[in-house]
Amino acid sequence: MDAYRAIISKRDTRHFLPDPLPGDVLTRVLQAGRMAGSSKNSQPVRMVVVESAEGRARLATCGDYAAHLEAAPAAVAVVLLPGGSGFDAGRAAQNLMVAAWAMGVASCPVAMHRQECARAALGIPEECTVAMVIALGYPDLKHPLSQGRQRLPLDELVSWEQWGNHRPAGV
Repeated sequence: MDAYRAIISKRDTRHFLPDPLPGDVLTRVLQAGRMAGSSKNSQPVRMVVVESAEGRARLATCGDYAAHLEAAPAAVAVVLLPGGSGFDAGRAAQNLMVAAWAMGVASCPVAMHRQECARAALGIPEECTVAMVIALGYPDLKHPLSQGRQRLPLDELVSWEQWGNHRPAGV
């Protein structure tokens, strides 16, 4: 699947098959996250992979709406070193998720509302931040991806030159 197709077709899901991810697939997903750019090439993002059911269950208690982590065969915590920005974490996370989808692996980002809990569950130093956790697994297609909701049309999202200006006719 090419990059554009992966981006426009990717949807989050909270329903996964129990099948584990092959090591080469997970390695490619992690490599995509590693290759994300960062401000001034500071590379402030680190990742912690959690494949054990016990580890995913512990993480699920650290975020609201995070119960689906238990059903995902793998999770990747995106961790920021001190001074790292949420933008850098988001770039790495998006790379992870798009690369996964290009290989047929679904994902869903999960907020860690209780940082102390997340750091303890992952053994992360106090000065670091768990920006998010990405649930990964093959999608259970008995459930529609993204609950079947449609994306907003481009004309509702984009203004030209000034807020609220629509694209000129014929362009």
